[in-house]
Amino acid sequence: MPPQARSRMAEILLFASNFVRHPHMLGSIIPSSRFLVNQVLAPIDWEQARVIVEYGPGVGTLTGEILRRMRRDAHLVVIETNRDFVRFLRTSLQDPRLHVEHNSAAQVQAVLHRLGLPSASYIISGIPLGSMPEPVQADIAEKSRDALEHEGQFLVYQFTSRVLPVLQRSFRYVRRSFERRNLPPAKVFVCATQVPGGWDAS
Repeated sequence: MPPQARSRMAEILLFASNFVRHPHMLGSIIPSSRFLVNQVLAPIDWEQARVIVEYGPGVGTLTGEILRRMRRDAHLVVIETNRDFVRFLRTSLQDPRLHVEHNSAAQVQAVLHRLGLPSASYIISGIPLGSMPEPVQADIAEKSRDALEHEGQFLVYQFTSRVLPVLQRSFRYVRRSFERRNLPPAKVFVCATQVPGGWDAS
């Protein structure tokens, strides 16, 4: 088996084993498809993004693609509560722009402050917010909003729409889309407090 195929198989096995042990912490038993990755990352202006945060990177399916696309002087902060994934990311992705943090998404502002980084241009969330109690959803949404720069965006992908009311209360603008070519199919929410370029403000 080629090394790349062995690496992908290791990612899938690690992800699946953690889904079995912690199903409430992961939205799916397998990592995100390339179709979902492309849709989640589509709103990002790579030329202007200096700080990007990712919640729940898992085995780094989005993380690796973000690193491939972002500026050489940008920073990517990934926040993960699962120790297995933290260890995997720290050993498999060697990039000076990457900061792997074993912490909670609710601590995003403290993490950025400790790293000496400014507010984020984008925060990407793959954690299963919809399966969490509503006060926890609201806390993470509000902390994320406050950790974004003035025109920043919160990019959320989920497998249900249960988090939508919380996102709509926390952000003035929420755009929804759907990616059928993922297993399971995923809902994508782009959230902002200022109307993003190209959007109809009405």
